[in-house]
Amino acid sequence: MRHAVSDVPDKVWLIAEDTEWTYAESLRRIERGASWLRGTGVGPGDRVLVVARNTPDFLVTWLALMEVGAIYVPVNPNSSLAEIAGFLRQVEPMVVVVDGDLATQARVTTLEVGSQAVVADVNSLFKNEADGQRPADVGPDDIAVMMPTSGTTGRSKLVMQSHRAYVMAGEGFPFWMQLRSDDRLMTSLPLFHVNALAYSTLGSLSARASLVLLPGFSANGFLDSARHYEATEFNSIGAMLEILMRQPEKPDDADNPLRRCYTGPSPDRERHLAIERRFGIDIVCGYGLSESTYGLIWPHGSRPFGTLGAARQHPTLGHVNDARVCDVNEDGIGELALRNPTLMSGYYKMPEETDQVLVDGWLRTGDLATENSDGTFTFVGRRKEVIRRRGENLSPTEVESALEQHPDVAEAAVIGVESDLSEEDVKAFLVPVAGRQIDIGGLDSLARERLARFKVPRYYELITELPHTPTGRLAKHGLPKERTPGEIDIENGADSV
Repeated sequence: MRHAVSDVPDKVWLIAEDTEWTYAESLRRIERGASWLRGTGVGPGDRVLVVARNTPDFLVTWLALMEVGAIYVPVNPNSSLAEIAGFLRQVEPMVVVVDGDLATQARVTTLEVGSQAVVADVNSLFKNEADGQRPADVGPDDIAVMMPTSGTTGRSKLVMQSHRAYVMAGEGFPFWMQLRSDDRLMTSLPLFHVNALAYSTLGSLSARASLVLLPGFSANGFLDSARHYEATEFNSIGAMLEILMRQPEKPDDADNPLRRCYTGPSPDRERHLAIERRFGIDIVCGYGLSESTYGLIWPHGSRPFGTLGAARQHPTLGHVNDARVCDVNEDGIGELALRNPTLMSGYYKMPEETDQVLVDGWLRTGDLATENSDGTFTFVGRRKEVIRRRGENLSPTEVESALEQHPDVAEAAVIGVESDLSEEDVKAFLVPVAGRQIDIGGLDSLARERLARFKVPRYYELITELPHTPTGRLAKHGLPKERTPGEIDIENGADSV
């Protein structure tokens, strides 16, 4: 931030609903927050639990924590009190930062679990003037963030991410996405997710661009927000683009200031081009995860449709990242692995889980992929989601993609369910396009044309919506694996429903 302030002190950096701060104003607020933290005793290596909403003050709280060398532990604000209690026990933070609505409940929860943490309303961090101290002396391998990969009442995997991982992400993102100083990068992704922090926030700082922070993702208001804030780029993950595509089409959808979008995983070529045409944007696809800020990206000047791109490299350091697939089967499918300086240090206090994924300097991502002749990689599915059926392994992602080619299917989620023949059967949950009905027999015929027989679902169930995580990914653990009265067994015949 200080380098940016030296270059463009009076340029507007952070823009939100009722906020417009220059780079210099943002730094002053960061220093005030850092002063409060130091006054409370927070210093290098101390853990601070932040129940983070998408507001300017919560974003600046993270930067203030980096200023004092403390460790940011962000938590979904929709977490239950039981989940927050689980984090308190696991993290043992010195401070818990919340907004005013949650402060009283958070104080009660800390007392119930025996925590000595100070509970602070985020607004209180910025009431006093800065103390004039310089940033803490932290090393590149010191932990900056412990990112939960899930929230539970027990132990959550907390990814320990270094300052180096965030600095290199910020340096790389403008290069990968050709982000310019005159751009306004808009994000609706949550501040408890690595994308909003590493790519949107630090990427905008590195490019000396402006950052538009939305309170959350709203499909029916997204384009209006882009127009209102004159945003030129945005980051999307999971189902966000598909959700936008399912909004009623308007003749002025492409009449917006947006020019580029980063997303992952990749849609197929036809869908990719359809999204670009409708919204008048260029889409660059990539792949990242909490365990490594350097994943994959489409190389400049290339459009390898349907792939996640090649290994991301640094704009000035050059080649820093390697990618490969391990344990490749006869179909060329293996587990994607990465090796670079931004790999996580491990999962907090989980040595066994860490050893399973950090092997000989490589990160085993848990994602299945194929490597293409041009050095790009194609996503196949999650290793843990692979369904074993009739002696064969299949990826739910492939089946979902085939089902979503049907014009009446808005979204599909495929899981393995118990089979009376041993192993598993395949079940598809389907969301119809608004105002339409799905002919299950016709859908099954389409699936048989596009998939091997063992991949075609036996069971179908229509639902009004699928569960998603806060970042738009399918939350399949929220789908019932037991048989339900509303499902259709295709082997016993089906009609339109």
